[in-house]
Amino acid sequence: QVKVVESGGGSVQAGGSLRLSCAASGNIFSINVMGWYRQAPGKQRALVAAMTSGGSTNYADSVKGRFTISRDNAKNTVYLQMNSLKPEDTDVYYCNIVQDPWSYWGQGTQVTVSS
Repeated sequence: QVKVVESGGGSVQAGGSLRLSCAASGNIFSINVMGWYRQAPGKQRALVAAMTSGGSTNYADSVKGRFTISRDNAKNTVYLQMNSLKPEDTDVYYCNIVQDPWSYWGQGTQVTVSS
């Protein structure tokens, strides 16, 4: 089993920054993809950013140029640096770890951006 723990959410004014962190622990042998998703009440979970073990990245169009994903493979940790935050970025953010064929989720961390 793999445990996924997020941290770093909170409240910030528009234009501000937050950094999310996610650490995976437990039965880890080869993580393929580490990523961040967001979900609003009543809506489907949507990709924010993801990074493969080889360093390839994928971002949602809405966050390109503002958010940066990075990972520390030695620490099994992934980060999401969020700059120039907008009120529409408000959501619960979830960390996702893919270790084929399994996918693991964190408990989510709230990000609230006020105008």
